[in-house]
Amino acid sequence: MAYIPLTTYDSADPAVRAAYDDQIAKHGRITNMKRTLLHNVPAFDAYMEWYTLYDLIVPWLGARTLSLFAYAISTGNDCLVCSTFFRKILIDAGDDPDNPTLSDTERLLLEFGKEITQNPNHIPAHIYTALKARFDDEQLVLLIAFAGIMAATNLFNMVAKVDLDEVLYAYTKDDIKSDTQNDSGVKEITDIKGGQD
Repeated sequence: MAYIPLTTYDSADPAVRAAYDDQIAKHGRITNMKRTLLHNVPAFDAYMEWYTLYDLIVPWLGARTLSLFAYAISTGNDCLVCSTFFRKILIDAGDDPDNPTLSDTERLLLEFGKEITQNPNHIPAHIYTALKARFDDEQLVLLIAFAGIMAATNLFNMVAKVDLDEVLYAYTKDDIKSDTQNDSGVKEITDIKGGQD
């Protein structure tokens, strides 16, 4: 059960309705996270900058590689909503998110994503060296900023206890035991692996 109820279109003010309409026009639906964020339009707008960075990165990195990076961050943070969202993207594209075929750059970004979530103050020097060899300073800033917004998105979904969208149910990992509940009755992740080993 979500900590914060979802906004509804019928009871929303014009600014919130406009955001609903925009999301449905762009994506065909509006997620539970976005419906939750729309209790405050500036908060919603801040998180939607994820798309601005995504659009700047994809032309030089590729959508698949960026999805893998986001998946590594989301699994590393144990975010059920976000990790399942990226599992869906990868599976729908014909990938196996649990055993993907990786380029050297993708392998590096998966390792970087995992370290961001587990060891951000002590990311190994070999990762920094490899990143510098592949990306210029502006690209590195975009990747790190994207990782920050991705982590913030994970945090919002977890702290607000946003319910998993129904469209994602079929894409959860087999080793997630979603039938266990904590004292408040909210479903928890009890076993999810982070990143690539």
